[in-house]
Amino acid sequence: MTAGGGGDGSGEDDDGGRRGRRNRKCQPELMIILTTGIVIGLSCGFGILLVSLSTMVFIRRWKNDIQKQLRRKHFRKNQGLLLEQLISSDENASDKTKIFSLDELEKATNNFDPTHILGHGGHGMVYKGILSDQRVVAIKRSKDIKEGEISQFINEVAILSQINHRNIVKLFGCCLETEVPLLVYDFIPNGSLFDILHSGSSNRFSLSWDDCLRIAVEAAGALCYLHSAASVSVFHRDVKSSNILLDANYTAKVADFGASRLVPIDQTHIVTNVQGTFGYLDPEYYHTGQLNEKSDVYSFGVVLVELLLRREPIFTTVSGSKQNLSNYFLWELKARPIKEIVAAQVCEEATEEEIKSVSSLAEMCLMLRSEDRPTMKQVEMTLQFLRTKRLTSSHAAAENDEEMQSLLHTRSEVSCESLANNLGVSANPESGNSHKCYSLEQEFISSIGLPR
Repeated sequence: MTAGGGGDGSGEDDDGGRRGRRNRKCQPELMIILTTGIVIGLSCGFGILLVSLSTMVFIRRWKNDIQKQLRRKHFRKNQGLLLEQLISSDENASDKTKIFSLDELEKATNNFDPTHILGHGGHGMVYKGILSDQRVVAIKRSKDIKEGEISQFINEVAILSQINHRNIVKLFGCCLETEVPLLVYDFIPNGSLFDILHSGSSNRFSLSWDDCLRIAVEAAGALCYLHSAASVSVFHRDVKSSNILLDANYTAKVADFGASRLVPIDQTHIVTNVQGTFGYLDPEYYHTGQLNEKSDVYSFGVVLVELLLRREPIFTTVSGSKQNLSNYFLWELKARPIKEIVAAQVCEEATEEEIKSVSSLAEMCLMLRSEDRPTMKQVEMTLQFLRTKRLTSSHAAAENDEEMQSLLHTRSEVSCESLANNLGVSANPESGNSHKCYSLEQEFISSIGLPR
């Protein structure tokens, strides 16, 4: 029994040993399989990641290539080669005009972030941007331009960028890599004349009559320059108070040439599609489609009426109806005196002669027939004469005031010295009492004690 029991135990030990040996053989195989699985998994994951990254890079490059091709297409369509040729052929233009890349302007505006929008009007949207050289600019995104007008647009950009007048907003250049070209102007910080005149109580700053007269002279001078002094005549076609901007010193800057047209020197007018802003639009131009320099004169006449009456070009009457400012002004001018029509501030600050002169000038600018209107040169000269006369009279008044003060001071000194002598006080400058100064009241009181 003992021997048999021992045999059974020995068999069990052999089975356990064989299982142990099999387990020891299986462990390396499991490790190999596990390691292989991990390697394969990591390889697959890395491969998928690599393929994904490669695909993303490929897609990005593909998109960039498409964008570059599209930008090149827009550049060619927008006559970029023509503008480059115009710039290279003009020695003066090469250092003034620049063709900006879209990347530059996107960087300047943080990809045209909505927070950079300065405003929008009939001809497009304007963004504020900061260029790499730290210049602050206004970037205008115009609305659609017809394909047939692109060459004319490029020609205008080439010419307007050469205009260097202190009262005209400087055009630095443009970007032609978008479907509709972008224009890059100098940034003017203090908004428009319209904003200041018609913002009411929301704006603490108010223009004095001196400021208004000066701004009118500056704007008239800029338009006169465009009409006659520039190398090619330029008709603005959208003159209005919101297109007269004010810089840091509140100097007038005529802006927004989106509707402007260049006119050969030998032509007096051109036929175009009617563009402009209601309230400022020349009735003759509206009916005939013939644009000439007198169309800008009519619009400027409306601006003069705004300065006099401080009303918007289309304003709401007491009854709630809409009224055209120029029609209202001409009608009221026949019915009652001009001083009853103009704004209270103008009545207080301007002389009657100035009010009558400016209102008469505005009335002439608003004549229905263009040949009856003055030229912008005549308008500028009239306003400049009024301003010079006002400045001269104010200087003369100041000088008279200084002379009167000096005379009174001299008489007071003589009177003080005479009184001091009568009282027996030494008038010697070295005397301790020499610093005393008697007023007229003191002189009268002192004279009471004098013997009669």
